[in-house]
Amino acid sequence: MSGSFRAVPRTGVIFVSSEASKRGFYRGAPDWCNLGQGQPETGPLGVGDVRIDSIAIDEADHEYAPVAGLQALRAAVANLYNHRYRRGKKSQYGPENVAISGGGRAGLTRAAAALGRINLGHFLPDYTAYEELLEIFGRFSSIPILLEAEQNYDFGIPALRREILGRGLGGLLLSNPCNPTGKMIHGDELAAWVETARTLDCALLVDEFYSNYTWACEGPVSAAAFVDDVNEDPVILVDGLTKNWRYPGWRISWTVGPQSVIEAITSAGSFLDGGANRPLQRAALSLLEPARAEGERERIRSCFLGKRQRMIDGLRRLGVKVGLEPEGTFYVWGDLSEMPEGLREGMAFFQACLDEKVIVVPGEFFDVNPGKRRPGRHSRFRNQVRFSFGPELSVIDEGLLRMERLLSR
Repeated sequence: MSGSFRAVPRTGVIFVSSEASKRGFYRGAPDWCNLGQGQPETGPLGVGDVRIDSIAIDEADHEYAPVAGLQALRAAVANLYNHRYRRGKKSQYGPENVAISGGGRAGLTRAAAALGRINLGHFLPDYTAYEELLEIFGRFSSIPILLEAEQNYDFGIPALRREILGRGLGGLLLSNPCNPTGKMIHGDELAAWVETARTLDCALLVDEFYSNYTWACEGPVSAAAFVDDVNEDPVILVDGLTKNWRYPGWRISWTVGPQSVIEAITSAGSFLDGGANRPLQRAALSLLEPARAEGERERIRSCFLGKRQRMIDGLRRLGVKVGLEPEGTFYVWGDLSEMPEGLREGMAFFQACLDEKVIVVPGEFFDVNPGKRRPGRHSRFRNQVRFSFGPELSVIDEGLLRMERLLSR
């Protein structure tokens, strides 16, 4: 029977956690430093930070939630986007422009299932889980677009137009800010991306899960700010409680876009996942109140800016090159090419770090390669490693100390 099923590769974080578990790691293990984790610290970030620690179950919560999500939560998401990004604009998001899903992967999977037979562009490097997402449905052709470290992973509008027109792209998938590089598109540049998508009728599917972790500008970042007509512009946004509200275990996400797209995504959800957890949707309502959401963003910025600098400085002392200081996210994309012999490739460095009970993510996992269409060659990111400053500062400091000990062996 097992021969009827294909092996599904583990994403980067799941792979490294699985390898570490063979050495005794488990979530919360006090003697491990997890600098590979894809989640932020989830405890209070200072005085006045009230975290939800209990949820009341209503009688109605024993029933299924609508596949598109509870109407109240859909309206709350729309209201937050209008408050943050669309003040004074004639076209406003409504609940019909929002679908709720059971986590980010579920939201992205719904969107992928709803895509037509198009050429879908994606960037290298980018989020590891895109690989299976781009392969599994087979309805669209995925087209990789390489970003160059020598150009600080910039991708200007002329290059964007050239890719869309030259490759006949009907859509583009990207994370912004980018996981793993920390590159961020914002301001006039992001406005130009949206305008290009609108003019060339190319859907932008934007993973905005790190939109509160912005270091190159003050406020949160979203393509929603530059949409003209919420029901006409081909801009689809995915976000959720995982990173920007620091509740990854809740598995609550949302997709924001034109009503027709949301209807298609909901139809896909009816057979893919059936809808998100009902009690947690109700509990999420208070988190999306604009004042509370803004308070969370300010606490994130205050706490994570310091951790960001601590990680950058510590890695550079170790000899890790940090070409692009992260403009967003809680990751540093480090280059090992000038490290001592035997530690210059990400996978070797990862294995050596396990000896010190430190977890990092080799860069090759971000070389998104659906269908393994580039066989028999080394990953172009084999000298890179993603370091997370998502954990508490004490974990970051200890992890840097242990990596220093590794280098002195």
